[in-house]
Amino acid sequence: MVLMQSKRKLRQTKTYKLTMIALLACLCVISTLVCVAVGSVEYTIQQVMEALFSEEAEARLIIWNIRFPRVLCGGIVGICLSLAGCILQGVMRNHMASPSTIGVTSGASFVGYMMLIVFPQYYHMLPIGSILGSFVTTMVIYGLAYDRGVSPVKMILSGMAVSAVFGAFNDIIKIFFSERLADATSFMVGSLNGVSWADFKLVIPYVGVGLFVCLLLPSKMNILMLGDEMANTLGLRVERFRMFLIMVSSLLAGTSIAVAGMISFVGLIVPHIARLIIGSDYKYLFPTSILMGYSFVVICDTVGRVILPVGNLSVSVVLSFIGAPFFLYLLRKKDKNK
Repeated sequence: MVLMQSKRKLRQTKTYKLTMIALLACLCVISTLVCVAVGSVEYTIQQVMEALFSEEAEARLIIWNIRFPRVLCGGIVGICLSLAGCILQGVMRNHMASPSTIGVTSGASFVGYMMLIVFPQYYHMLPIGSILGSFVTTMVIYGLAYDRGVSPVKMILSGMAVSAVFGAFNDIIKIFFSERLADATSFMVGSLNGVSWADFKLVIPYVGVGLFVCLLLPSKMNILMLGDEMANTLGLRVERFRMFLIMVSSLLAGTSIAVAGMISFVGLIVPHIARLIIGSDYKYLFPTSILMGYSFVVICDTVGRVILPVGNLSVSVVLSFIGAPFFLYLLRKKDKNK
């Protein structure tokens, strides 16, 4: 008991939190270099550094043009989904909420499929379409679960129902329009295969906007966590702010889907572990989730690339093997706490 209290007090100190954030930042750098180095052709860290900073390096073609943009795009996916999960869990006051568990990614993917089929020439508009799909889906789920407040159980059940509907539509699209989606295999399976600097440049403006907005949110997010009544007393317009948070989470989730398609469980796992490490103060929770999300997706994608002797697993498959048991663990833990 005393040991648990001392650990809890340690997690509350500013020095501890800043130290953890610094260590996670170092992990991001290390994971980037290592994940760029490993693959069917392996390189040393020195060769990776030479390829990144010298155009005449022998490994420049593979490292700079193929692996490095893939790692950066994987990091973007991890950052966006982790932040979206943090925000949704705060909005719904439910630690099991994430873009995947409440069905947001299915709705965004449906809009993405429709754009690829109907307007393939407007591929550069895919992030906007995915963002709009995320927003509309989130609002539908929020509306279905709202009854004088948002019920966490209703939110999860509504999300599952909406996800099933959009999942059915997505399957129909894959069956009847398979030829038109032949060049979008990575998008359909949730993979980073084939991503390039073009994909990175396409989504980086949206990521920049999302990160900038998140820098302004921690203090109000902490007030929101006090409860609607207390937040209103402190001058926060709760429903308006909640709507704004839904828009921000839609921006982040849609950006992720535009890069790699449907990827599940990142927004569930990372914020939960970040809370265990750093606490619930959003001033530290956001940067911790950003750094953990980056490393988590990059490492999982690399595991998928190298785990099989021939071919590779998509990052969504690797994350599902990790995320599904973690989700069941959260359910059992919640039942025990009742």
